[in-house]
Amino acid sequence: MPVCDCGAPAGPLGVCADYYNAVLAEEQLDPEMYRWHAIVVCVYLLQHPSRGHEKYLDGQFRYLQFYVDKGLDALQRLRNHQVARNNHRSRAGYDLTPLAAYEPLPPAAPAGPFRAAFAGLPHENDSFVFDGHEAYGQRMHTLAEATLESWKPGGPGTPNRG
Repeated sequence: MPVCDCGAPAGPLGVCADYYNAVLAEEQLDPEMYRWHAIVVCVYLLQHPSRGHEKYLDGQFRYLQFYVDKGLDALQRLRNHQVARNNHRSRAGYDLTPLAAYEPLPPAAPAGPFRAAFAGLPHENDSFVFDGHEAYGQRMHTLAEATLESWKPGGPGTPNRG
């Protein structure tokens, strides 16, 4: 059975990249599902850090901590705040203050395999939200928690660089 570079076994759709791309495609057709877009991207890149840019991984790690700590509505408010500050008419720029209280990305690679990965997401009737947005949101929350757990020192498994 094929195994993803994060250590997860492939699912019916393939490895995590196949699931990630399918989620991104489905999000484009479902505005409610799109609410979790930032979580999807952060989780995927932190579980597969070789596919991201090292420069942004610390911010993505802190972003996930903020989400797990404060929830999706707070994350949406933070996102709206950042978009407004990043507007070309604004000279304010990106605001890292809301993320400063959270732990920085540890220097060591994440421990893996992760207890939850993209290749384990249920997918029925060509959809990840087949059982509703609330259930999908809970799965995204579980992915975020599993990602944070594996990055923290002493996380499950053995070191694994995506």
